[in-house]
Formats: sequence, C-alpha cells, structure tokens
Amino acid sequence: MAEQVAIIVGAGSSGLAIAACLSQQSIPYIILEREDCIASLWKKYAYDRLHLHLAKELCELPYMSFPASYPKYVPKNMFTQYLDDYVSHFKISPMYQRNVESAEYNEVSKRWFVKARNASSGEVEIYCAKFLVVEGLNTFTGEVLHSTQFKSGKDFKNKNVLVGGSGNSDMEIALDLANRGAKTSIIIRSPIHILSREMMDFTRILMKYLKPSLLDSLVVMLSKLVYGDLTKYGIRRPTEGPFYMKRMYGKYPLLDVGTCKKIKSGEIQVLPAEILNIRGNDIIFKNGKSHPFDTIVFCTGFKRSTNLWLKGDDYLLNENGLAKPNNPNHWKGKNGLYCVGLLQRGFYGASTEAQNIANDIKSIM
Repeated sequence: MAEQVAIIVGAGSSGLAIAACLSQQSIPYIILEREDCIASLWKKYAYDRLHLHLAKELCELPYMSFPASYPKYVPKNMFTQYLDDYVSHFKISPMYQRNVESAEYNEVSKRWFVKARNASSGEVEIYCAKFLVVEGLNTFTGEVLHSTQFKSGKDFKNKNVLVGGSGNSDMEIALDLANRGAKTSIIIRSPIHILSREMMDFTRILMKYLKPSLLDSLVVMLSKLVYGDLTKYGIRRPTEGPFYMKRMYGKYPLLDVGTCKKIKSGEIQVLPAEILNIRGNDIIFKNGKSHPFDTIVFCTGFKRSTNLWLKGDDYLLNENGLAKPNNPNHWKGKNGLYCVGLLQRGFYGASTEAQNIANDIKSIM
C-alpha cells in the first residue's frame, strides 16, 4: 500500500482539472476511475449532436484554452479531443477500472484510506493519502431509453416518442427527434427560463455593469419579447430570475437552439402533467389524459454514488452527493476532503474550484 499525497476519485472533466492544477503545484496524486477511459459520460454516453451549451471561453479547463479554430459552441467530438489533448499535455495517467468501494478518514494516522476494486483482476486495492478529492418503468411495453443511451433521432422516424425531462439536453434531444421525423412530445412540469445564445452572450457583457437583480429583470423582459407568452404551449416562467436561480439553486436557464420554434409550430408537443400510470404503450398522466408512445427517453440527471462509499462525512456532501456548504467555500470539507464540480456551476465553476483546492493543499503541505 503506497501512500499518496492526494487521491482524486473520478477522471471526468472536473477530475482532470484538479489533476492539472496539482501538477502545476508539483503535488503528487493518483486518479481512480471506474470506467476504462477519461470523461466516460462524454465519450460513451452522450448523444451525437451534443454541443457545449455555453461559449467555449466559459468551458475551458485550467491552464489550457480551446484551439482558436474551434467554433464558439464546441461539439461533442471536438470537446473529447480537447480532453484527450489536455491529458497528454499535463501527463495525466488515471488508474482505470478502479471502482471505489469505501473511503474513510483515520483519526490516528490523519490519512484517508480508500478501498477500490480492480475490475480487471477482481482484487481489492487499498490506497492512502493526506488529501481526498471527489468529483461529481417496468410495465411499459415499448422501448425505454436513458438519455445516455440516446445517440441520434434517425432511428425514430414516424414513431411516437416521449422525452421525460426539460433540461438543456432534454430539449436538444426533443429537437433532434423532431428534425428526424419523430412524433415528439416532452414533459415540462416545472416553470423554466428560456434564453437564446445571443441573450446569454449579451448578459455576459452586462454582468460587469449591472446588479444581478437588474440583470435578471432585463433578461426576463428580453425573453418575453423574443418568445412571447409561452403558457399557451404549456411552458411557464418562474417568478424568480434566471441568474438568481442559478446562483441559489444551481438551476441553469434553458438555451434554445431551435426547440421553441418546433414547439410553437406543433412539431413538438409539451405535456405539463406528471405520469400517473403506464398501461402497455399508453401513458396516463395526472391530468387524466392518455397518450400512446412507442419509445420513452428518460432524461433525469445522473445519480452520484459518492454518499454510498464516503464514510464519516456529515459536512461536505448531501444525500445526493452534491456540495452542502454555500459558495464560495463549498469545495472544502474537513480533514483534507475536497469536492470539485459538485455545486452545479458548470465547467467555469469547476475550473475555479480546482485551482482553489490545489492552492489550499499547497498552503497546508
């Protein structure tokens, strides 16, 4: 059992960011990754037409910009290439197929002890370090997919498809399905803010000059001018502003890439009611209406398993594996425990957190 200075759990973009920041500070570390590649959500589970929803300058990892030739909104294949180049540049070497089963702090040795099962050999390996960083329908007779299994809408032409969710990925999947000829419906239960990319670019400039409350009011007014009254299509706006909701709850506004036009034209139907029951191919909703579907694409978020294997932490992470403390010190726990990318602040937030963590570890050593 070799002792490390720092152990990083997860080789997603946030894990890579903290690895690069530790390298810049000449702090030794190892990365334990349960998959067989970096950024598995992007490489193995993301749908084909996925693009970064924010401009590329807001999605860069620390110490390495996107190539100048990359478009403003980077597509999936270019982003994964950027991550591969990032790994090569910083000489990051994750230990793949290591499924962490437990991580516990020892008060006597003042060290974190991590047990990970090697999927190749089946053996349990033990690692210890001073610092630990963690990253973040059975009765239906038709086809059920999670968004991670969805690659393209081309296989669903003329099929009735229900998209269950209303985040950025959900709206983009619905758009792809409609563009490919699927009879598409989407469930939108909660009020949402919808902004265009141009609005987001405009607000990034205004952020330097306006108070958040005034910026929220201006953006909501712009959204109403551009999209009009969306309630007749089954979409409600929240009473709180988009940037207030992002800051307080980690809820991002939706960036419209053409879905609203399809909704207004009737090519995408909005179903605001929750699913009550499933009978064969028929979905019964709480409003009493029933609709037949050939396929359901569930777009619920990824459940984190951190709270299942992290022992003795009652301060840093909640039951969903997300950071409990408020910004700006949400990334720092007790006894050398840190989290990166678990406050739902996007790539920009995770990059800032990675640099803060590396600086904090350096100051303690």
